[in-house]
Order: sequence, then C-alpha cells, then structure tokens
Amino acid sequence: MKQMKMDWIPYIPLEDRESRVDRLKSQIFILSCTQRRAALKHLKLDRVKKYEYCLPYFYHPFKEDELEQSTEVQIIFPAEPKPVFCEFDWELDELEEFTDKLIEEEELLEDQKDTFKEFVKEKVREAKKANREAREARRKAIQEMSEEARAAFENMRFYKFYPVQSPDAPDVSNVKSPSINRYYGKAHEVL
Repeated sequence: MKQMKMDWIPYIPLEDRESRVDRLKSQIFILSCTQRRAALKHLKLDRVKKYEYCLPYFYHPFKEDELEQSTEVQIIFPAEPKPVFCEFDWELDELEEFTDKLIEEEELLEDQKDTFKEFVKEKVREAKKANREAREARRKAIQEMSEEARAAFENMRFYKFYPVQSPDAPDVSNVKSPSINRYYGKAHEVL
C-alpha cells in the first residue's frame, strides 16, 4: 500500500476535522490516498490502471483463504505449433479424459500426450506443495501469535458504510450488500 501511496488513517468526523483532535486515540481507521491532489491529476495511464485494479486485503490467519486452497492449476504447455493454455482441476478432472479431450479438440498432438500428462502432474505437485506450505505458514503464525494479537483477530469486526441518503443522490437502500470483496468476505454490519 505504501507503493500505491495509500495508508490507514484515523477517521475524524466531518464536523471535527477543523478542530484539534487527538488523532492517536482513534479506534476507527479508513483507507486513504496520501499522494498530493496536484500529483493525482497528472498520473500516467499505467499508474491509473494500478489504482483501478488495486484491491486491498487483510491477512486473517484464522480464516481459510479460498485462493490458497484452490484445486485448479493454470497450464501453459510449451508445444509446437502453438502452446496449450488450459486449467486443470485435480479434484474434478480425470487426467486421461482431460488429455484425450485436448487431442480431440486438436489443441494437443497425439505424440505429445505422455509429455503433457507428466507436465500436468508436475504442476499439480507444485500446487499441492504450495497449498501445504501456506497451511503450515498459517498454522505456525497462529501458534506464534501472542494472546493479545489472537484476541484482537477474534474480536475484529468489519463495517460497510454507504452514503447518507440525500436529494441529489440515487436511493441505494434496497441494493445494499454485506459483501466487501473476495478477501474480506462479508461485513459484520452494513450502515
């Protein structure tokens, strides 16, 4: 987030922003851009796209991350005349049927079948190893965590705020959703 010039800053209500408020005692933090407004007007296109696709997340060791435990493997097999791009799910797909289907669709040549199968098996082994290491790292982080940090994680609550209804804004009361994003999951409370 520091590379994106973003940071968690204490939330100060609008009516108190002009007065001197003890910013260090705040219990509520908001994600804010720390880059100067003048610099924001002159961003290059690639930097603008980085901001558009920036999706912050919070590492919560007590929650299983769906991405880390995925059973899908992205396959990019370097074949001639063109590489084979596909996704293989080791729980849902049978390797022999999967390979035969690629040959049938003329994505893969018959003489590359065994090489492709070995390539897929190796990719699956790598993905399973990565999943195992992620589980072990999460388990180790939980074991080494102090009681204070453990209590903080367990008592953490997420709130999702929608704008206050005003005459010049559309009515969003019937489309409010508790979902924050794929990393945070659902908010404990929608306001």
